[in-house]
Amino acid sequence: MSSPAETKINSMSPQFVVTDLDSSIEFYTASLGFDIDFRYEDFYAGLNKEGFTIHLKSGSSSAEERQRKRAHEDPDLVFSVSNIEALYRELSGKSVEIIQPLREMPYGKEFYISDPDGYIISFLEIT
Repeated sequence: MSSPAETKINSMSPQFVVTDLDSSIEFYTASLGFDIDFRYEDFYAGLNKEGFTIHLKSGSSSAEERQRKRAHEDPDLVFSVSNIEALYRELSGKSVEIIQPLREMPYGKEFYISDPDGYIISFLEIT
């Protein structure tokens, strides 16, 4: 048995429960530039962009939880990025719901979008 000192985490993938797998795949590939790593039957997929992954699983998420997170601006996922202004302009030109416009905060610049299932995705450039 290996000890914690010998164990290495190689990657991490958040999993979002989505109501329409095809629609979610389309959003993440067309709007955010992810590629499909794999698809397992009609209920599970792994997406990748620049070595970062997201897994999508068919199901139904809690509408109440989605509304609460949105009301309190609680992101489900935060991407640390560079050149955030260019990314904001790019996504503003697509059919992406921007729920928090680009803003300056004490820790950097950020904006939030929502995916088709209401997951809040934050983009942050630390300054």
